[in-house]
Amino acid sequence: MTFSGFNRLIVASLPYLPKALVGLIARRYVAGETVEEALEVVKRLNEQGFEATLDILGEHVEFPGEASAVADAYVDLYCRIADSGLRSNISLKPTHLGLAIDGQICRESLSRILAAARETDNFLRIDMENSPYTDDTLALYRTCLEQYLRVGLVLQAYLYRSGDDLTNLMSSPLNFRLCKGIYREPPEIAIQDRAAINHNFLILLKQAFEGGAYVAIATHDRPLIAQAEELIRQLNIPPSRFEFQALYGVPMKGKLETLLAAGYKVRIYVPFGEAWYDYSLRRLKENPHLAGYVLKNMFQHRRVH
Repeated sequence: MTFSGFNRLIVASLPYLPKALVGLIARRYVAGETVEEALEVVKRLNEQGFEATLDILGEHVEFPGEASAVADAYVDLYCRIADSGLRSNISLKPTHLGLAIDGQICRESLSRILAAARETDNFLRIDMENSPYTDDTLALYRTCLEQYLRVGLVLQAYLYRSGDDLTNLMSSPLNFRLCKGIYREPPEIAIQDRAAINHNFLILLKQAFEGGAYVAIATHDRPLIAQAEELIRQLNIPPSRFEFQALYGVPMKGKLETLLAAGYKVRIYVPFGEAWYDYSLRRLKENPHLAGYVLKNMFQHRRVH
């Protein structure tokens, strides 16, 4: 069996393994269940020169009370970040605030979080989820931007519509995260070929730079990062116009440190919370090599100690 086949076997077995064992694998890229654990991770990242964005794990809440509790948690998180003096902003998913059950509930919850961002002079990123929520998420972003300028959103390079969305969004000051896209979408609306997705990623990046947007370049694809760096050099884009982003714990073979050494801002997406299990299963299914990587490091650690 090949190493990649072994990784896929591990991932296929995860739903049948004890939760504690999955937790050992997940610990590599989930910053714990509590705010205290997450803030400690951010502190360490800041000390290493990285910025952070915190995300409370969860999505698709089913009841209004859940959405309200999530909003309370994000309001508190902004205060905790400010009190700790950490370099971190916040990313959140609209369905975690009730978008899937009631748009008004989501808007009310988001408004409270936005007020906390303004009061603590921090930034808020509205994550993009799968395609049924794209239009509503764009509408939420525009509403937020009318209240507070330090808010951004996400565009996904595999969606055919993203170029038009980017054109329409650049009529206002724009700060957005550019990623490839992780949700399974039909070929009618999304590019399926990896090379074609990467090509469109670079097209969107160039469009954004030429339009004056601030771009959070979010990918773990090191050849694509190198192409983005080359585009930055060609267009003479100053470091104040972009940052690189990566998920906490994803192995990058020193690339993130190299970007820091080049004078670029690098932000780590730090997820945490009680909903770590479902998140972990999803991430491992998307990136089977992570399971083998983490297990390998676990066994190496045990041999050393």
